[in-house]
Amino acid sequence: MKKSQLISSLREKGFSRQILGAFSKVNREDFVLPSLTERAYEDIALPIGYGQTISQPYTIATMLELLSLKKGQKVLEIGSGCGYVLALLSEIIGKKGEVFGVEIVKELVEKSRDNLKDYDIKVYNKNGVDGLEEESLFDRILISAGCKDVPEKILAQLKEDGILVAPVGSKYEQTLTVYKRKGDKIKVVEEIPGFVFVRFV
Repeated sequence: MKKSQLISSLREKGFSRQILGAFSKVNREDFVLPSLTERAYEDIALPIGYGQTISQPYTIATMLELLSLKKGQKVLEIGSGCGYVLALLSEIIGKKGEVFGVEIVKELVEKSRDNLKDYDIKVYNKNGVDGLEEESLFDRILISAGCKDVPEKILAQLKEDGILVAPVGSKYEQTLTVYKRKGDKIKVVEEIPGFVFVRFV
């Protein structure tokens, strides 16, 4: 599958112009293993080494849609892997926005920093269970790994009207869950079942 075919497929599924634009600008082949570049635009998850994967484009597009991203926002991705989603986030929120990544696997952090050398994105090598307190608060937080529940410490790093999206559930299946902060309350506002992510390490 070529990039244009993937974009057409995502367009048919009804994704927004801003999301399609980001997928057009970011080359997925730059983020996959060299042996898998020919498969970069297949709508499937691909291994990136160290027991981790780059998620299926459809799944990523769904998460980006659920985040309701706007220009100039401050966004955190936990479990940022090879950096592909960080690049997409950066394209959507624009030059006035700020994007931060947290990844526990040191080798993937080094690889993602190299992949993102043309972007102004900070990637931290640390355990994501505590979020990224030193850079909080955030307009949007994306957790790109399956978790049993979202740690309170991460939810506490959302700004007023902030949105967090995470795959929540068992090891075998998760529900994409959207949390929104209103004052001191955080509510689940949307749930889409039927996804499988690698576990939150």
